[in-house]
Amino acid sequence: MILLFIIFLNLSIKVRICNFAPNQDSAMSLKLPKLFLYLLGSILVLNLLQAHFTELIFDEAYYWHYANKLAWGYFDHPPMVALMIKLSGFFFDNELGVRFVSCLLTTATFIVLWLCIDKPKKEKFVPHFFVLVFSMTLFNVYGFFTLPDTPLLFFTALFLLVYKHFIKSPSFLLAFVLGVVMTALMYSKYHAVLVIFLVLLSNMKLILNKYAWVAVFIALLCYSPHFLWLYENDFVSIKYHLFERPNAAYNFKKYTLGFLVNLVAIFGLTFPFIYYAMFKTRSKDLFTKALLYLTYGILIFFFISSFNRRVQTQWIIVICIPAAILVFNFIMENKSVRKWVYRLGIINIAMILFLRFGLIYEPLFPIIYESHGNKTWMAEIQSKAGDNPVVFENSYRNAPMYAFYTGKTSFSLNNINYRQNQYSIDDSEEEVQHKKVLYVSKYVNDREFTFPKINGSIYYAHFIDDFESFRKLRCFVDKEFFTLSEKEHLLKIYNPYNKDIPLNKLHFAIAFLNEAKQFKELVPTKISPKNDKILDLKSNDTTLFTFKLPQPKKIESPGYFKIVISENGLRHGLNSATIKLK
Repeated sequence: MILLFIIFLNLSIKVRICNFAPNQDSAMSLKLPKLFLYLLGSILVLNLLQAHFTELIFDEAYYWHYANKLAWGYFDHPPMVALMIKLSGFFFDNELGVRFVSCLLTTATFIVLWLCIDKPKKEKFVPHFFVLVFSMTLFNVYGFFTLPDTPLLFFTALFLLVYKHFIKSPSFLLAFVLGVVMTALMYSKYHAVLVIFLVLLSNMKLILNKYAWVAVFIALLCYSPHFLWLYENDFVSIKYHLFERPNAAYNFKKYTLGFLVNLVAIFGLTFPFIYYAMFKTRSKDLFTKALLYLTYGILIFFFISSFNRRVQTQWIIVICIPAAILVFNFIMENKSVRKWVYRLGIINIAMILFLRFGLIYEPLFPIIYESHGNKTWMAEIQSKAGDNPVVFENSYRNAPMYAFYTGKTSFSLNNINYRQNQYSIDDSEEEVQHKKVLYVSKYVNDREFTFPKINGSIYYAHFIDDFESFRKLRCFVDKEFFTLSEKEHLLKIYNPYNKDIPLNKLHFAIAFLNEAKQFKELVPTKISPKNDKILDLKSNDTTLFTFKLPQPKKIESPGYFKIVISENGLRHGLNSATIKLK
């Protein structure tokens, strides 16, 4: 990461020499003030200490599971977050071995933002710059947590900086760098598509710019391994995010009002002055225009989205990057707003630091947070499980957390009450097959052990002497939508396992979902083989059956259904796509 930054600084110097007459001001603009370095170093040390002493949150444990098996893609996200964790693990163990690179990237983000600002007088306002950026709530938190948004923030800032030089003096070298940075941005999170599109929208003349097309070609070329991964995995990530995700009916309070609350929460007490500064800024040049398009574009896009689904706060966090540049430029010229941003920003920082300490010392935090008590809880489960693997029902969160804090094997068995995740597509299932496992769930009837969590949740567990699951069995139909009728339909079942699976181990059902794709009812169904002599599903082969849709008994007008399979008495899994009912 440090090498990447040094290379970029050298590139920046070359660009300046080529495009401007060498003078003292341009040379000095590349130097970081001593106060800047002191404050930056203090934040880095703070983040490293926080990263070391704070227990993992669930998503970090899940991404740590990613990193154990590096790939070009994962069920929920592109691979950048996994690569960060893998690199962190080369330097440290435990929590810092997950978060080290995140701390470095956040430090680099401050520097890149500073370089995006041209005004020579900025050196007089170093404290104001740090108060502005460090007081942004989620930007502060993602300074030490390892989440996909951490590299998204860094590479968005770097993308804007390279773009700023590119529009001044496009060249093949800058086009290459821009393409590589766009690739890194896309490898961070799929939201990067919105960032790149909005910047392009702010400058449509790029369509006629040959260097811009070089950048696009480089980006697509470098991103091709992920495209290949998506193809090989049946575009599972795209299908889940766009089509498979359940969603409740529209609720103004939870959706649109929640989105508006997020607009306040993302900046804290400084929010009225930040939005005022952005509103008052006019696009005097292409770079400022790009910043404004990026900010307003994201806000408008997710405001519209709030009428369809709940918008999570981190989905809009990327506006912190253009906002930091726009607002800092504004407050350097506006004394009144500068004063209020500084004062309220300090209060923001004080509250954030208090809460950050509460992440480590539980009594100071107003609620039980997910970084509290996991290490102790996992140790309690491990004391009963011993060296036996632990299978968590419906918890891609608990399974990796257990593996991280105990070093033992774990697996998340996902059923119709839950959703697919990385455990649905990787080889984790193989590690628990035909072994004695401790089965941990909120719902089991055989309650040999009880494991209460610090947040009040209670999990139960029992041993299974010979665990066997077939969660990768896939069911396919040839039609896009169905009607509830007695007509027989063709069903294809693919067995990806390296062994035949007896049909007598399997029980089939139809899971009915409402219009929001939420599971509501399970109705058993029978399937009939096309060939009456079929007794099992052949290994790595597709077998043809017919089935009839049963009538639902509880839900009056189901909107969708899934074909699901129960094996060896386990709850029915997630074995087909979500199929439309008309």
